[in-house]
Amino acid sequence: MIDRLIAFVVLCLVLGAPVGLLATLTSDVLLNFVFFYPLFMSGIWIAGGLYFWFVWERHWPWRPGLPTPWLKGSPLVSIIIPCHNEEAHAEETILAALQQDYPHVEVVAVNDGSTDGTGDLFDRLTAEHPRLRVIHLARNQGKAMALRMGALASRSDYLVCIDGDAMLEPSAVSYLVAPLVNHPRVGAVTGNPRIRTRSTLIGRIQVGEFSSIIGLTKRAQRVYGQIYSVSGVVTAFRREALEEVDYWSVDMITEDIDITWKLQRKHWTIFFEPRALCGVLMPETLRGLWHQRQRWAQGGAEVLRKNLDCLGNWEQRRMWLLVLEYVLSTVWAFGVALTVLLWLLGMIVPLPPSIHIPSLLIPSFTGMVLALMCLLQFSVSVLIDRRYEPGLSNSLYWIVWYPFVYWLISLCTTLTSFPKVMLRARRRRARWISPDRGIKESP
Repeated sequence: MIDRLIAFVVLCLVLGAPVGLLATLTSDVLLNFVFFYPLFMSGIWIAGGLYFWFVWERHWPWRPGLPTPWLKGSPLVSIIIPCHNEEAHAEETILAALQQDYPHVEVVAVNDGSTDGTGDLFDRLTAEHPRLRVIHLARNQGKAMALRMGALASRSDYLVCIDGDAMLEPSAVSYLVAPLVNHPRVGAVTGNPRIRTRSTLIGRIQVGEFSSIIGLTKRAQRVYGQIYSVSGVVTAFRREALEEVDYWSVDMITEDIDITWKLQRKHWTIFFEPRALCGVLMPETLRGLWHQRQRWAQGGAEVLRKNLDCLGNWEQRRMWLLVLEYVLSTVWAFGVALTVLLWLLGMIVPLPPSIHIPSLLIPSFTGMVLALMCLLQFSVSVLIDRRYEPGLSNSLYWIVWYPFVYWLISLCTTLTSFPKVMLRARRRRARWISPDRGIKESP
């Protein structure tokens, strides 16, 4: 009951913040917040990403074919692959996991109540590959439960968790597990997903997004101390850390965001390893993209609601900036919605001059500054990430469409998901469905 009351108060504050700005000040202040908050955050991500590169990343040896680091003590590494209806992609995922340069690996594939041929595929592959073990769950229990069962069945203290459509590069496991072996307080290491589906504009835009937005953000967050989320596609975990936080939560729709916050609240460090490459399939239709971003938005709101108590806990002060950034981003989304609403109302009825929005067109100077900052962020991220993906600079042509497609979708999913989560009485078991895996893979 108290948790729900706190969530309701936060919802009121988030919804009321844009209105409060408008009531106490003017529409100019609201417009300035809407236009300049993304500008400010871009500067934060660029500064953090450049620091990560110049201080750490540029000194790390990496090129295709370079011998991968050998893990001290040659420990066994367990690769856990939870799958639900992945008959079309699971075989290549499992084979890539078995073909790692580091030989001391076992693969644990979890068939989570699939209704296609995934179970039969797993049984056939088990007979062919002695390092592969399979767990069959009779009913769809959700990804978090599948990961938990795979972790409990594995024999290693180091767990590499990947999706059922992920293609690990041969060196990925070595790069992911090395920080866990060398640094005892590192609880997780998140890898560097690369997009394989590029047959539509939506797919091509995501190539640039994962570099210029997600990759750069993870670098900056690692510099500033806390990461918002490990990659659900490819992340390595220390078993001791997972045991301390009771593994993944089965009632969270985005188990990757939740486990990240749980680990950091217990003062485990999370690394980002850009050399741990992994090919992934992503949505290439608007419908698939909407469902994916809706899930991300709902999951972020669920994690915020769950962790609101850290704001009053001095021991959790390192989490405060993470909470503040999420709340400000949500306030920004509702600020944009209020701006549009006032503009529409102004076309119907006369409004006081202080709250009148004459046009949604960005002023020429403001628009130029935002465009230049956007281009600068894209350019910096491409320069940093291009050694991992030759030809990445070509994505600059497609990423210019990012604000028109992804900002609008992210804004709408936040508006629809945040109030629903904050007003919901209780969480339920999160189960998964077969996602949009794209239309055509790149060579």
